[in-house]
Amino acid sequence: MSARILVVDDEEIVIRSCLRILGDGDYAVEAVQDGWEALKKIDESHFDVLILDIMMPKIDGLEVLRRVKESHPDIDVIMITGLSQIDTAVRAMKLGAFDYLPKPFDPDELKLVVERALERRQLLQENLDLRNEVSSKYRFENIIGSSPQMQNVYRLIAKCAPTNSTALLTGESGTGKELIARAIHYNSLRKDKPFVPVDCNSLSENLLESEMFGHVKGSFTGAVANKKGMFEIADNGTLFLDEIGNISLATQAKLLRVIQEREFKAVGDTRTQSANFRLICATNKDLKAMVAGGAFREDLFYRINIFPIQIPSLRERRDDIPALAFHFLKVFGEELGKKVTEFSEGAMSVIVNHDWPGNVRELENTVQRAVILATDKVIRQAHLGNIMDMSPRLDLEVPKTGDELKRIKKVAREKSVENIEKRFVLEALRRNAWNVTKSAEETGMQRANFQALMKKYNIRIRETEKPSDESGEMS
Repeated sequence: MSARILVVDDEEIVIRSCLRILGDGDYAVEAVQDGWEALKKIDESHFDVLILDIMMPKIDGLEVLRRVKESHPDIDVIMITGLSQIDTAVRAMKLGAFDYLPKPFDPDELKLVVERALERRQLLQENLDLRNEVSSKYRFENIIGSSPQMQNVYRLIAKCAPTNSTALLTGESGTGKELIARAIHYNSLRKDKPFVPVDCNSLSENLLESEMFGHVKGSFTGAVANKKGMFEIADNGTLFLDEIGNISLATQAKLLRVIQEREFKAVGDTRTQSANFRLICATNKDLKAMVAGGAFREDLFYRINIFPIQIPSLRERRDDIPALAFHFLKVFGEELGKKVTEFSEGAMSVIVNHDWPGNVRELENTVQRAVILATDKVIRQAHLGNIMDMSPRLDLEVPKTGDELKRIKKVAREKSVENIEKRFVLEALRRNAWNVTKSAEETGMQRANFQALMKKYNIRIRETEKPSDESGEMS
């Protein structure tokens, strides 16, 4: 659609010049010689740019500008002024004019300033559209799940979001804690300000301090320039500290001071800076147990645990799994340009009955892989990859002979046994905080035999799951 421009000047020669210069471009240009008539036109129709003379009879350009900005602030106004009216043009800029042109102006000057106004207008609209898109995406009503556990999460988000209270999100890895944090932010009064995530798990202690507090040039090797920290970037917005349970006690002490005083110093700086931010923290660890063990500061825990929200694991809300699976099927089908719209009965049964130790993130990755592998519109068990190692085949071929029936029954029995064995090992490890020795003792097995089952099913203890007294165990 062509940009619409209105020229307002009491001199006929100026109007003719503007119409001739701008008529060559992709613009719809109209003109009037009276300020009151211009205001009437603007109220009756949409214009993108107003080219307005300052000196006019009946009502001058400054008064027209003031009224336009009150009723139609999105219109960009370019003032036309004589050489003796530069001071007045500066007043017009303060009233909200985009720019001004001194008379006489050449065609290229007029074209350039109009193009700049339209480019700025387009950029502002794109930013607004993007902000609305992001805000809509993270409305908590759009988080998928109708189970009672998720309904409770929605209620807590709705109560927490409009406040400035610090929230602590707890739950296993992959449950969607950052998604919940973003939902809180984009439903808060700070939604138009930055949401700044910091992954405390991915940075060393020194880098984490630099990332959060910023640093000044020369404060350490490699600090070749001043750098803003996340506290400064998040000013008036929301700071999200993911996996806060992984930061050192020394950094915890510095973080506590910032939360209490809302003041901080960049690494290597002597100046104290202030910051107005809303804090949301997340962890997959038991912070109370860490406090008891001396690994997390008690005073910091009570500072961040003002509004706790527990995010349920996927196996705790199995009723939500089909809806999530179909959501990811639609997303990746569109993204990959494949018309995959269904799950076979066997595939959906496997998906619903799988324990999903990686939670929603694991389900998302599994569906993405299945869409890539699918050759028609249906996702089948064969497309489900690693989770099939834990599940019996439910959509095996239908046998045609007695021998085939025996073979398929044998495969099904073996798969069922493997599924039970693997779940047996995983559940024992979960009950015993991933301690292999305790898991073997609880189940009445020799440790070597228990480890053999772990090896058979490629079950490994991740570094973040290793108990401190068993760091030398197999991993």
